[in-house]
Amino acid sequence: MFKRPLALAAGFVLSCSAVIAQAADTLRVSAIPDEAPTELLRKFKPLGAYLEQQLGMKVQFVPVADYPAVVESLASNRLDLAWLGGFTFVQVHLKDPTATPLVQREQDAQFTSKFITANPDVKSLADLKGKTFAFGSISSTSGSLMPRYFMLKNDNIKPEDYFKRISYSGAHDATAAWVQAGKVDAGVLNASVWDKLVASGKVDTQKVKVFATTPTYYDYNWTARGSLDPALKEKIRKAFLDLDPAKPEQKAILDLQAASRFIETRPENYQGTEEAARAAGLLK
Repeated sequence: MFKRPLALAAGFVLSCSAVIAQAADTLRVSAIPDEAPTELLRKFKPLGAYLEQQLGMKVQFVPVADYPAVVESLASNRLDLAWLGGFTFVQVHLKDPTATPLVQREQDAQFTSKFITANPDVKSLADLKGKTFAFGSISSTSGSLMPRYFMLKNDNIKPEDYFKRISYSGAHDATAAWVQAGKVDAGVLNASVWDKLVASGKVDTQKVKVFATTPTYYDYNWTARGSLDPALKEKIRKAFLDLDPAKPEQKAILDLQAASRFIETRPENYQGTEEAARAAGLLK
């Protein structure tokens, strides 16, 4: 009478063991969806192949629906490594203080956001009172938090009171498209995506212009879950730091990441981001 329960229990143990073994052999990687899913995958593919080569293990990209999904998945160990914005790193770190920011791009130590418009009457934030405005995702550091914080700190602008209507496009490239199409009078997106859109001709600079830029702040980084093997964390960090722009195949990887090179980072860099989030009412 005990044979069937014992067989089921054994099967369950074997199943769990297989899942654990698979997780141990595969690095599960994701990114905040700050651009279109196809663009995120295009950017990651050669980086993933490079990491597989350097780490000697399978690297799997795991798409997510939104910013909170990345935070929850990394904090609950369903992901091993994720490309986060400064604000999403803060959110992960509050849930799991052992989460480890490994590297950031050199420009992420002095990142900025660009305010853009296609309305010829808009030349400054003062011209936007009573007009429509677009942020990216509400959880975006460069597309929402820091622009909101600097508007409040430097210009005493509370967006909900100042603009006629606020919209959230969900991604930086979507914000640029909304502004260009006249769906909103103005919007804000990160400087890196703006530069990429201009370089690729995906935004018409005869129509859309930058009229303001935020002060600098810390933004994106690659963060590992806290419980990931420390030796593997160091191998991942080294793989990023070793990317060499003098080698054509590695320069192509850096170019896709909009990076000149990667540098080390640490949790203390994002204390100002946490303070800004609390001041802007996005963290309680």
